[in-house]
Parts: sequence; C-alpha cells; structure tokens
Amino acid sequence: MAKDNQFVSQIADIETDFPQWYTDVVVKTKLVDYGPVKGTMVIRPYGYAIWENIQKELDARFKAAGVENAYFPLLIPMSFMTKEAEHVEGFAPEVAVVTHAGGAKLEEPLVVRPTSETIIGHMMGKWVESWRDLPLRMNQWCNVMRWEKTTRPFLRTSEFLWQEGHSVYATGEEAERETLNMLRLYEEFAKNVLCMPVLTGRKTEKEKFAGAVATYGMEAMMHDGKSLQSGTTHYMGQNFAKAFGVQFTGKDGALQYGYTMSYGVSTRLIGALIMTHGDARGLILPPPVAPVQVVIVPIAAKKEGVLEACGALKERLAAKGFRVKLDDSENSPGWKFNEWEMKGVPIRIELGPRDIESGKMTLFRRDTLEKGDGYLLSEAETVVEEMLRRIGEDLYAKAEKRMHERIVNAGTAEELLQGVDGGNFVRAGWCGCRECEDKVKEFAQATARVMEKENTAEKCVVCGKPSVHTVFFARAY
Repeated sequence: MAKDNQFVSQIADIETDFPQWYTDVVVKTKLVDYGPVKGTMVIRPYGYAIWENIQKELDARFKAAGVENAYFPLLIPMSFMTKEAEHVEGFAPEVAVVTHAGGAKLEEPLVVRPTSETIIGHMMGKWVESWRDLPLRMNQWCNVMRWEKTTRPFLRTSEFLWQEGHSVYATGEEAERETLNMLRLYEEFAKNVLCMPVLTGRKTEKEKFAGAVATYGMEAMMHDGKSLQSGTTHYMGQNFAKAFGVQFTGKDGALQYGYTMSYGVSTRLIGALIMTHGDARGLILPPPVAPVQVVIVPIAAKKEGVLEACGALKERLAAKGFRVKLDDSENSPGWKFNEWEMKGVPIRIELGPRDIESGKMTLFRRDTLEKGDGYLLSEAETVVEEMLRRIGEDLYAKAEKRMHERIVNAGTAEELLQGVDGGNFVRAGWCGCRECEDKVKEFAQATARVMEKENTAEKCVVCGKPSVHTVFFARAY
C-alpha cells in the first residue's frame, strides 16, 4: 500500500520490515515509550487503556469462575527460590536480586519476583489446614521482573504487567482439570475479546514451566508467520506443595499434600493483537479492547450547529456504553482521519452540515477501510453496535483464515525448514527425543510450540523413528 500520508510515512513497510514496523507503530501511536532503565517500558495512557480493557474482561471471567483476587509482596526471600530445585534453575538467569537496603547489606538477599509460585506456596502452607479449606483459588494482578537480554516493547521486557492465578486442590485430578479449564477460558477470551485465533495444547518437556509437571500453552500466529506464546497454564502436581509444606488433614484424618496449578497472561497480549491485526496504516484494534471505539470528526466544524450536533451524538453513544471521542481539535479533517486510522479506532463518524440537514452520517470502518454515507443519524446507536459486532467477527475470521492457510505438514527435515522459511506453522511428527527437538532448533531456528491432542503423524521429522507426538513447530517471538 502506498504511503499516502504523513503518518504512514513515519512507519516502516509492514511487508518488507515487519520488526521495524512493529516498533514504529507502538511508539508513533503513543502506546509506549522507552524507560530510563535498559529493557523497561513506560506504558502510556493509550496503551494502558488497552490493558485496562483486557484486565476488565479477564477479571470478570475469573470471578465468574469462582476465583478471588489477592496481592502478594514484590520481594521474595532467596531461600524460597531455592526450595524447588527445578524452579530456581529455570529462573536463575533472569532473576534480579536486592542485596542492600536502608544503607546496609541484607542478611538474606531478596529476589524481585519473576513469578510468585514460591511466595504463594509459602502462604498456602500457612492457610491450608483441612480439606474444608480446599480448593483455594486466587489470582493477582501485578508486575514481575525477568532480566531479559534482548527486549522489545510488550513482547519481552525486563518488567511487565500480568495476572497470575494460583490454586491448590485436594486431588491431582481436580488440579489437572482446572489447568485445562483455564486454558479453555484463555482460548475463549482470545477469540471473543482479542478476535485472535490460537492453537492450544501441551508443551514439550523442554518448553514447560520450570517446576511444573505439565505446561499447556496458547500460540497465536503473527502477521509474519511467527508464533507468539500468548498464555500458559501449569499443572504442578505436588512439587511446590511438598517444597512449601502445603498439607491438609483429609476426610480420613490423614495428613496429605495438596496439588497446585497456576496460569498467566501478560501485557504481551497487546503485542499479540498489534501483530495479528495491524496493517500498513498502523493499528487495527479489536472493538472489545479499543480505548476509543468510535471517533466523531466534525466536517466544516466552524459552521453553525455542527459542533453542537457532534456533541449531542457523542452523548447519545456514550450513554449506551460506547467508548467515544469527539475530535474537536483545530487540526484539519484529513489530519484527524490519518491520526485515528493509525491509532486503530474501529469506527470513524464524519458529520457535517449536509449530513445534519439530511439526517444522515458517514461511517468509516478501520478494518476494511470502507466508507458509507447512508446511515441514519436517528439510528446511530443501533448502527454502531451492529458495526462493532461485525468488525470483531470479521477480524477473527480474517486472522483465522490466515492461520489455517499457513499451517503446513512436513514429513522430512527439509520440508520443515521450507515451511518455517515460508512463514508457516509446521505440523510434523516427533519421536519424543530431546535430541531431535534440539536439532530442529539448530537447523531451522524453530521450536516446538504445542502438541496436538492426537498423534496423526507416522514418523519423526528428524530421525525417522515412529512418531509419539504430532507437534506444531514455528519460529517464535
């Protein structure tokens, strides 16, 4: 698409330099700025509003499922991290440690939380005494820190925002069921709120969460065919319960350990929706999370009655619960069109003297760039509601079509390499051997994203031995 305005000319071409396009878009649309500490980001109001809408939608789902919110400290004693050996080994390279405070060296170093399994496990050990205390299901909205070497706003930063849910159950069956239930909750949220199709499934042993028995993930396909891990759920078995003494007296009077699970999504979801839906003009935001769902642009604003009519329309739409903005700035209509298109607002309404006189309004859809001028002003609420619904459905359908068209099968290592080189997810057989999984990373720079529920492949794509799992391989952010 030609770069036909001053805004689009400020961002790289989406087809020839997608990574730079992404960076340009998140900065130019004022979603983020770079923090003074390397690897950190400042989430600006427009970007934070997206996160607030994500949080609102997800939080309502958690509460409907019976999960309660809590909050746990940012600082964790180093001794907590060493209680679960696999966990501390997995996070050791990313951990930030506080050694001094109040002008003195601390007796015990404190870890800035990379995740909260350890401290929550410690508190569960205090709170759970009897089978009557179970299940204990909590979630917290917070920040975490992982000292990343290579960073990119939203996708991978040293500090980021997320939610992490943690539950303890009396039986492993209950904890495993919750692990899968939360995966399905995430999948529904991705579809109906982010308008983003995902692949879900179990992770390989190599890719699982440190300290988990099993990890399940949801993977979304970005515009360039790479995968973005967009959420994970983890079945911990009794690993953390034993490490932190999460014991309870069962109905039979015997003392036993609980079974825990956890789950989380982060501000990485904002990066996911940008790279799933964006185009050459910038952002295309799904209506459920768009900070502004409708922008009203006055035409010939200085003429009598125009601003008043626009203001009245804004009040009508706001009263119906739409997030609407009236752009009554001194900038030209063309300048406003370009700005709000780049910022991804789903619907633009143009209203001028002729529209007011005829009782009609002109509507523009950001996702399709289609404009129509036959909409009745008197039916604005109904028209906007229906158009927002269609935009959400169409965004999902478009992304789903792209994803399915770019899933290819491979029976050999050469076919796998060709597949990922072409910007695809590659479905292939795997023998279950770590050595073969590592070889895929070596020759194709691709990793196992999730495994299909059923093994439909005959042989391992690397060694040719009988396939144990059918895996989706892809290059990933």
